[in-house]
Amino acid sequence: MTRVAVTGGAGFLGSHVVTALTARGDVEAVVAADVRPAATRGDVVSESVDVTDPGALAPVLRRHAIDVVVHLAAVVTPGRDHAQEYRVDVEGTRNVLSACMAAGVRRIVVSSSGAAYGYHPDNPVPLRESDPLRGNDEFPYARHKRLVEEMLAAHRGTHPELEQVIFRIGTILGPTVRNQITALWDGPRILAVRGSDSPFVFVWVDDVAGAMARAATDGPPGIYNVAGAGTMTVHEIARRLGKPTVTVPAGVLASLLGVGRALRLTDHGPEQVNFLRHRPVLAAEALSEVFGFTPALSTREAFEAYLATHPGVARV
Repeated sequence: MTRVAVTGGAGFLGSHVVTALTARGDVEAVVAADVRPAATRGDVVSESVDVTDPGALAPVLRRHAIDVVVHLAAVVTPGRDHAQEYRVDVEGTRNVLSACMAAGVRRIVVSSSGAAYGYHPDNPVPLRESDPLRGNDEFPYARHKRLVEEMLAAHRGTHPELEQVIFRIGTILGPTVRNQITALWDGPRILAVRGSDSPFVFVWVDDVAGAMARAATDGPPGIYNVAGAGTMTVHEIARRLGKPTVTVPAGVLASLLGVGRALRLTDHGPEQVNFLRHRPVLAAEALSEVFGFTPALSTREAFEAYLATHPGVARV
């Protein structure tokens, strides 16, 4: 029987992971630790924990005799306060690792991202777990995921007694998700960058939660990409939505974004062009063949599930 704490347990992904853990018969206790905890329910204990506080987590882990930590606390949608994002993403992970060691935790499960590979024109297609992590410095989220994985790699060398499961996750879709990717689909037209198909890989939130629950219990340690099978290009997405595309040259789009950020009309700048042009396409064979978990929904099926739970996004 496993006793699990989930940082970010009250968030979008965290709440799904908590639910998946409570559904298992081999989990004895679940603690949802979050800076804004949800109300405690019968099968889950909620604790107020700020991962940027170095001393906040270890007492919680000791009090509940936790032996596995699922670390999800992170800033997913970056804004203008990059220093705070670094404190949560990078320093927060360092604090979680220290708390795990202080409390005798045997395993940590970490949500990384395909963004850790970076948005580069020469990325292999598809990307595999053995490919280098080159998260772009101009994208705080991608840079932070790379730095976190470098930290975890160093920790594996010095503290092999703490098992690690790291998931590099594609774009997560779910019934309540709203982010900078889904915002691209809300308008009357779909933005496309000239000369780029911009392939996306999607994964449904319940599949990510299922993988996390297995990692917290009987899954093998290691590093795994997490994505639904297949891809969808921006033009395929536009056709499915029944919306026309507006194709803009990369240089023009970069200039428009630069002006928009200067006028404080948007948090996004010229670097966002590469975010759209060079999407990381993840190979997930190791997740199925080594880790022993296959997402129930493909990329296209996850997109269809998103549309079913977000009426009005598609015109057809």
